[in-house]
Amino acid sequence: MATKLKIDFVSDVSCPWCVIGLKSLEQALARVGSEVSAELHFQPFELNPGMASQGQEISEHITQKYGITPEQANANRENIRARGAEVGFRFSAADEPGGGRNRIYNTFDAHRLLHWAELQGADKQKALKEALFTAYFTHGESPGSHEVLARVAGEVGLDATRAREILESGTYAEEVREREQFYLTQGIHSVPAIIINERHLISGGQPVEVFEQTLRQIAAAG
Repeated sequence: MATKLKIDFVSDVSCPWCVIGLKSLEQALARVGSEVSAELHFQPFELNPGMASQGQEISEHITQKYGITPEQANANRENIRARGAEVGFRFSAADEPGGGRNRIYNTFDAHRLLHWAELQGADKQKALKEALFTAYFTHGESPGSHEVLARVAGEVGLDATRAREILESGTYAEEVREREQFYLTQGIHSVPAIIINERHLISGGQPVEVFEQTLRQIAAAG
């Protein structure tokens, strides 16, 4: 009999390691197969809650935030592209048409939309999350743009008109703030943070094998 797992995936849509962590988790779940039955929920976390609506050039932002050189920032970006390729996700290069992922944006509205998507079903929330990752990291589109958010919602089968209504209002703002604060008070200050059955924590974009080992250990423990 499959072990039931509730997985809270705390992350931001502008976090590249969150993409890698999600893809690794998905592959690990595929490997353990019928041993577990997973219920996946995406929880909000903002890497840059004070970010202005127009965003900031990403190299400038990274060097200022982490105190590293532009060369180090570029090396980190290439490492992320390589890790993404390993798990089947394409991060755009800076020299691609449109500049790739060259800016960092405010993501609060994306989290409001993801909260709504979860109410439509876990499969809808997951589809929207993955589509937003692709829109930003592969196509260089802004996850802070209402036009982009509503369009992507429609592309994954959600009601685009309702999505626009939510984005143009303050709907679900309080709920998202409450969830963000909850995880902060639980000691989550970096993402991805993957919490299994509200007890087991896996931090960061770990390799598939790390997720697989943890899942098997939890399943074996019952």
